Amino acid sequence: MDDADKPVPVARRAIVGRKPPRMASWMRLMLALMALGLVAVFAAAAWIRPYDESGNAEKMATHTQLGMPPCNMVVATGKPCPACGMTTSFALLMHGDPFASLRANWVGTLLALAWLALIPWGIVSAMRGRLFMVRRVELWLTVGLSVLLTLMIGRWAVIFFG
Repeated sequence: MDDADKPVPVARRAIVGRKPPRMASWMRLMLALMALGLVAVFAAAAWIRPYDESGNAEKMATHTQLGMPPCNMVVATGKPCPACGMTTSFALLMHGDPFASLRANWVGTLLALAWLALIPWGIVSAMRGRLFMVRRVELWLTVGLSVLLTLMIGRWAVIFFG
């Protein structure tokens, strides 16, 4: 008798063939609020003017248009921090300028694209009551944050020490 003909234990059969349970209402609300929050982030990015007076794309410091202070690291050392250019890259992407967005901070461009994908994912997941195409959200968050931080630090090290 080969493996295909062996009976599947009852406990395993119940887990394998079953849909995950519907998520709690508060979790569905959190997913919808996440999507709404990301829409607000991209609305702010679209509002920011990421170009100088002569129409050239900025590379950083557009966050000051939101009332935030200049980057402390730039002020102290004259060199950018790992997050410098993120706001500008988001704004340039929202203004339809992907190449300038990549030049401002290519990690920010990747993050913006990932966050753009999270908007419909969050809405669909909230409406379905189940995470869309994701079984273990903890794994996705851990891998995603690890990749993001590694890319940010790597990009920063090249700029800071290069």
